[in-house]
Amino acid sequence: MQQSKLLLQGVSKSFRQGRQALAILEAIDLEVAQGEFVSLIGPSGCGKSTLFNIIAGLEQPDSGSVLIDGDVDSRRAGKAGYMFQQPLLLPWRTVEENVMLGLDIRRVARRQAREQAQELLKRFGLAEFAQHYPVTLSGGMRQRVALLRTVLFNPNFLLLDEPFGSLDALTRLSCQMWLLDLWQAVHASVLFITHDVREAILLSDRVYVLSARPARVLRVVEVPLERPRRAEQLSNARAVELEQELVSLLVKEHTRYETSLAR
Repeated sequence: MQQSKLLLQGVSKSFRQGRQALAILEAIDLEVAQGEFVSLIGPSGCGKSTLFNIIAGLEQPDSGSVLIDGDVDSRRAGKAGYMFQQPLLLPWRTVEENVMLGLDIRRVARRQAREQAQELLKRFGLAEFAQHYPVTLSGGMRQRVALLRTVLFNPNFLLLDEPFGSLDALTRLSCQMWLLDLWQAVHASVLFITHDVREAILLSDRVYVLSARPARVLRVVEVPLERPRRAEQLSNARAVELEQELVSLLVKEHTRYETSLAR
C-alpha cells in the first residue's frame, strides 16, 4: 500500500446520556492510502458520521489517534474537504459562486478563486450552469455542484457522507460514474460513507464494514474489480459474490443488535 493519507489507531468515542456514557465508536483502526478510494458501510446509527466529524476535527476522540499525512494534530479543520449528505448550497449564490465558497473561506483572491471555479466547472461539464441558481437545478446537478465545491476546498482528501442517498437509481448511477471521473482526474484520497453495498463495490478500492453501535471494524475487504470501473462490472461473478457476502454480514449484525435491544 502507498503512504497513508489517513490513519486511525484505536479511535473510541462516547457521549453523555444523563448519568451514563453512550459508547459510539470502539477502538477503530482504519487507513486510507494516498489516492485510494475507501468506503464505510454499516447499520444506520452506528457512528459513521461521528467518525467523520472526528476526522474533520469537529469533534475529538476520547482515545486513539488520527493522523493525516502522518501528522497527529487535534486542529484538523481544513485538512479535508467534507461533504455532508445534503448539498447545502447557498440559494442566493450562483453555481459558480457556490463552487468558489471554500476558496472565499480560505481568503483566496476573488479573481483567482473565480478562475479556478470556472476551470473546474468547464472540466467537469457544468460550465453552462455557472450563472444558474441552485433552485433551478435537479437534485443530481446540485450534488455535483456540492462535490466540486468540496474538491476546490481541498482536492487532496475528501470525506463524502452518503452524497447520493436521496437520488433516484438512474441519477445515482450517473453521479457515481461522474464521481469516479472526478476522483481519477484530481487523484484525491477519498473516504466515502454509504448504506448501498453495490455503490461501495462500484466505487471503492477497499470497504470497511462496521458493526452496530458501538461501532467496531468487523471486516475489511478488497474490491477485486479492475479500473476504470464500469456499471456492468457489478453483474460479474466476483462482484455478485462480494455483494452477497457484505449484505449477509450486515443483516447478521443488524439482527444481533435488534436481539440485544429486545433483551
